[in-house]
Amino acid sequence: MIKVLHLSAHVGGGVGKALSGLVVESAVVSPEISHSFVFFEPQEKPQFLEQITGCGCDVYVVPQPAVLKQLIDVADIVQLEFWNHPLTLQALCCNNLPAMRLLVWCHSSGLYNPVIPTALFSAAERFLFTSPCSFESERVIQLPDDVRDRLGVVSSSGGFDGLPWPAERPGELAMGYFGSLNFAKLHPHYVDFLAAVDKPGLTVRLIGDLTNRDILERQSALIGREGMFEFRGYSTDIAAELKAINVLAYLLNPEHYGTTENALLEAMAVGIVPIVLDNPAERHIIEDNRTGLIVSTPSEFSKAVYWLAKNPLERNKIGKQAAKSVRSKFSVNRMVSSINDHYQQLLLMNKQYIAFADIFGTEPADWFLSCQGNQTYFSSTNVLKPDPESFSIHALFEESKGTIFHFLKYFPNDKRLNQWANMLKSWR
Repeated sequence: MIKVLHLSAHVGGGVGKALSGLVVESAVVSPEISHSFVFFEPQEKPQFLEQITGCGCDVYVVPQPAVLKQLIDVADIVQLEFWNHPLTLQALCCNNLPAMRLLVWCHSSGLYNPVIPTALFSAAERFLFTSPCSFESERVIQLPDDVRDRLGVVSSSGGFDGLPWPAERPGELAMGYFGSLNFAKLHPHYVDFLAAVDKPGLTVRLIGDLTNRDILERQSALIGREGMFEFRGYSTDIAAELKAINVLAYLLNPEHYGTTENALLEAMAVGIVPIVLDNPAERHIIEDNRTGLIVSTPSEFSKAVYWLAKNPLERNKIGKQAAKSVRSKFSVNRMVSSINDHYQQLLLMNKQYIAFADIFGTEPADWFLSCQGNQTYFSSTNVLKPDPESFSIHALFEESKGTIFHFLKYFPNDKRLNQWANMLKSWR
């Protein structure tokens, strides 16, 4: 039996969907591999945790340091589910962890903030991205050949169980968005793109968290489109929500952190036609004019909407092609097969001690800085004011996603974090 120990902050969102899909499929096709999990904070939503425990996986939530060390010691492979979550970095850096065969599965692109510390690439025996777009990072391009040889891509799709194959959708255009509404992810000028569409009575069904609802409603009222958004909130019955739309206006911040984009994949899997911006992650998912439409400006977005509205048969054709593409390219079976190949390669290697504090630092402020693309923005006494028009500025003010405020939530007494947070607040 091969023992794989997963270390993760939690099992929510896209990461949770991917990990639950991994163990459910693995239980069927790879029973010789056992998966166990350590989570560094309690789970807010039980959906994916229940699927994991339902497969018989051992789960440890916020274990004591001695327990964590013992679990790592007996594991054949330690799989770090990496993004810059404060509690993950604390657990790695504040414990003298045993030697391990480390596989990093990275759930953010590293193209923009948060970046991936260069030393982490070298520390891992295998470092797996979740999208090929990560190879466009200058940090990756500049890696020496021996480190680049350890890199790979395994898309973190949780599969499409429960999502029906696309039905005919030849009716009137019905637009929606599925995913996070925080502006580090959603395009901060989302309303401006919609304003370019001169279509009376246009409504957009928003499926997901209600972050920024007030801002979006205020912006739509300012352009005379009050009531344009239908806020549906978070739902576990995604199939039912997606039945109501046939076009996905999936316009993301050009400097977003995402990779596999499970929300986009699920919509495509049921035959919904996506309109996306020409961003790195989206370009690796969508083939323009075949499985979706790629645009760059509000004017191009407007033209795409008009074309889809006037050509329902073509829209239906693209939707079917989108479903066929993602169900093949991002199947759970392919994900499990790919990651199992990396497990087999890792087993040929010896365990290594990894000094995580040398990679990320020894204090919470250091851990935060380690994943900032330009650390000179932050000093012991100051924060350089960013360009207010920069797309990256929105990521600075989020309450989660590895921002200063996210770190401060867990480490409220850190002096440098408090200084930086107060400086950022003064700019709002």
